Amino acid sequence: MSHEVTPQTLWTGDYYNEGSGKDGLFDKLKEECGVFGVYGHPDAASLSYYGLHALQHRGEESAGMCVSDREEFHYHRGMGLVKEVFDKDMMASLTGDISIGHVRYSTSGDSKLTNAQPLVFKYRDGDLAVATNGNIVNAPQIRRELEEGGSIFQTTSDTEVIAHLIARSPKDLVSAAKDAFNRIVGGYAFLIMTNDRLLVASDPHGLRPLTMGKLGEAYIFASETCALETIGAELIRDIEPGELLILDKDGLHEDRFEEKKHRKSLCAMEYIYFARPDSDMNGSNQHAARKRMGSRMAIESFVDADIVTGVPDSSISAAIGYAEQTGIPYEMGLIKNKYTGRTFIQPSQELREQGVKMKLSAVRRVVEGQRVVMIDDSIVRGTTSRRIVNLLRDAGAVEVHVRITSPPFKNPCFYGIDTPDRRELIASSKSVEEICREINADSLAFLSPEGLITAIAGNNADDYKGGLCLACFDNDYPTHLDFNGEEKFGCSC
Repeated sequence: MSHEVTPQTLWTGDYYNEGSGKDGLFDKLKEECGVFGVYGHPDAASLSYYGLHALQHRGEESAGMCVSDREEFHYHRGMGLVKEVFDKDMMASLTGDISIGHVRYSTSGDSKLTNAQPLVFKYRDGDLAVATNGNIVNAPQIRRELEEGGSIFQTTSDTEVIAHLIARSPKDLVSAAKDAFNRIVGGYAFLIMTNDRLLVASDPHGLRPLTMGKLGEAYIFASETCALETIGAELIRDIEPGELLILDKDGLHEDRFEEKKHRKSLCAMEYIYFARPDSDMNGSNQHAARKRMGSRMAIESFVDADIVTGVPDSSISAAIGYAEQTGIPYEMGLIKNKYTGRTFIQPSQELREQGVKMKLSAVRRVVEGQRVVMIDDSIVRGTTSRRIVNLLRDAGAVEVHVRITSPPFKNPCFYGIDTPDRRELIASSKSVEEICREINADSLAFLSPEGLITAIAGNNADDYKGGLCLACFDNDYPTHLDFNGEEKFGCSC
């Protein structure tokens, strides 16, 4: 039984962030996707709903869920937020004890309903559903080969490639999945469901986060530990690079599709920006790691000022760390309006430029007449930083010193983050001094790669060297791939 929101049921421009992509007011990176899986719980759909809600920050374009009662799939997908896509009646129809769910921001494929996940298919052994976080960088090549062999694709999402590879294989499901994973290249976390089985896999370098927990006798899988906490599940461990878990009527089977050859290279942006501050990754709490980033930033680039403020929400923890290290008071100089997702009018360009004030407000009584240290997590194009600096100046700040708790973002990512072309990345062509002038700041400093590693690792920095993907920041981390003869940057393996 399937349920889908058709385009005709949607108001034009009515779902949460339709069209809020690269031309929006804010040039923040998009939070990839989030996956959530349940095996062996009679309330799988409800658990998935709350789990996806906890992962909403990882994708706000679409949401979906597929549930199996071991005989039949029940699924629903729609554009918008989890709370918009699923209502009480819909949830009542999603019966079964196995479930996979997904929240999406499009890193590959268009932002439209056909690409919403989980993707659901019929194949020779029954039903197949697939959900992933990440990106398959060689998907276009594999897709061309499959189409030449007669495959008909229903979406533009690279995730569909894995389903075709499995469906076309004469081998059993597990062997077919192993072969498929060995053909694809990228950074990914996969949940693959049949009528009575669940497969869980992480890419050979562990670029994308995926954790396992337990709730009673049921197994739970989630992109972040905050989703496990939300439903009261106990964290067991992270899924290892190259690992393949099989869950069926006989329980949990631990397997691998590739022998462990590399150290884990989790995307550094998970620590800097993507993950919720209450999530843990590799044993490190995100709030604590971000506080250490702010503290390290203060050690590397102190500036005398009156107050420290963070750009909400992802930079608050780092701003607290900077303030504690320097002794400069932390103040709420910027306030985020959380209710600006929907817009039913198309304002003039002049009003669009002023539209930053709809989402962020400077607290005049806090910043007026003050020398302000503004902490942010990254600079992509520079447009957002300039708008926020000017917002603080308009509110009466006499000096604005910008401190970024990541290295300069120089290289596009091809492993699951939606990043602009290198020519659009301001740090790829401008020096720190030039960027400082561009964003109208009194001074600007970025956290060093060494400082970032030290902050994330805490007292275990030596164990983290090579254990993070820093390729978007540093040209010393070239990918092991060659894309059509043009050198790109990807993972730090």
